Amino acid sequence: MQATERQYQNYIGGKWADAATDGVNDNSNPADTGEALGRFPRSAREDVQRAVDAATTAYTSWRRSSATDRAAILDRAATIMERRADEIGRALTLEEGKTIAEGVGETKRGASILKFFAGEPWRPTGETYNSANPNTFLYTERVPLGVVGVITPWNFPVAIPIWKLAPLLAYGNVAIFKPAELTPLTAHLITEVFEEAGLPAGVLNLVHGPGSVVGNEIARNPGIHGITFTGSTSVGRELYAIASARGARVQLELGGKNPVVVAADAKIEQAVEIVLSGAMKSTGQKCTATSRVIVEQPIEGAFTEALVERVKSIKVGPGIDTASYMGPLVSASAEKTVLDYIDIGKNEGARLLTGGEKLANDNLGQGYFVAPTVFGDVRPEMRIAQEEIFGPVVGVIRASNLDEAVQIANGVKYGLSAAIITTNIGTAFNFVRSIEAGVVHVNSETAGAEPHVPFGGFKDSSSFSREQGRAAMEFFTQTRTVYFDMPS
Repeated sequence: MQATERQYQNYIGGKWADAATDGVNDNSNPADTGEALGRFPRSAREDVQRAVDAATTAYTSWRRSSATDRAAILDRAATIMERRADEIGRALTLEEGKTIAEGVGETKRGASILKFFAGEPWRPTGETYNSANPNTFLYTERVPLGVVGVITPWNFPVAIPIWKLAPLLAYGNVAIFKPAELTPLTAHLITEVFEEAGLPAGVLNLVHGPGSVVGNEIARNPGIHGITFTGSTSVGRELYAIASARGARVQLELGGKNPVVVAADAKIEQAVEIVLSGAMKSTGQKCTATSRVIVEQPIEGAFTEALVERVKSIKVGPGIDTASYMGPLVSASAEKTVLDYIDIGKNEGARLLTGGEKLANDNLGQGYFVAPTVFGDVRPEMRIAQEEIFGPVVGVIRASNLDEAVQIANGVKYGLSAAIITTNIGTAFNFVRSIEAGVVHVNSETAGAEPHVPFGGFKDSSSFSREQGRAAMEFFTQTRTVYFDMPS
């Protein structure tokens, strides 16, 4: 058997193990679908239950482990991930499609997240209070949630699992990790990192397989006390309804339709580069990607012309090619969705300014490549201005003034990320105060999040909880209040 045809396994109770079924998912390179990357199990409900049993057993000792032990393991994991950044980043690029610079960069970001949370076991997690009774020592402490299901997407297959797993482990929880079927190899490598770092058996359990089986069982299994999910709005809402009905805690990070407002005083060259990066890097496959550009009328023509010329210069190709600025979409389904939305935009009356077609030249025909696309004359009510496309498509919307621009920006069901480009400080602050988004950027792209600050959205973009930074503690722990009276 060739290395690319390797049969991978689940990781349950500290051991690599076959699934209960013989079904497999063939993993391939979206830049060249003829390149096989391995075969991964399509696990059954029994595999999830085995993982829950192993996690439940491990929880008793892990929750009582010392801050020293948990911090040391996370710190070692960070060191290992840094050392293996090129290997893991290359695997990420091969199975997801983003450029090698982005793949390695994402892996190093994962190491940074681990380093941050390696310090969390040492931080205070409770408070003391004065009591009405002078003989009472009154205090609170944070205790782990328990067994947590971790369901992650394919578009950030290293960073998102790490920013869920790192705080989960730091606060004494145990995990059932179900990665996306499109990016199982990076999940395998992440699990290897924690195994090499010395994480005790059963604390992290990896179960590959379809959401309809593995994800559904995670939602329904009474042995799982909480679920942290990043993915589509429709799947997230369904999961929330199932799991919350049985009393489980659920955290959702969902979609976005993120605007950049370009003020009339903006520097056009700077604005173009910010929009280009936010819209086209990672092939637009980010929940924080820029998909709407709302431009004040006085500079709309000049900005749009400059943006189109810059987009035309983008080098599209396999992510593994260091000359590529933009790689393929992740799958045939993703490619079809993007091409369908491009047709919708044209049929709605938006003006296609560049792109809009599948690329098959220069040996791109074996992959899921779509040309970076810009629409002009986009109206706020159009579907391409309201719905998440998740691809390299951006629409330019004209606004008569900044008040109208903010109104347009807020006129969608999502509220994840937003940005403004302006040289006026007052304009920037007014935008920050008016925009309905959980992450706001001034003179930078809508994408990007640092590991030590909260991340999450408003409206339909989240369940109103926050990830990363100290805010992660709110989901992964619960508060215990203690009244401690001395013996008579």
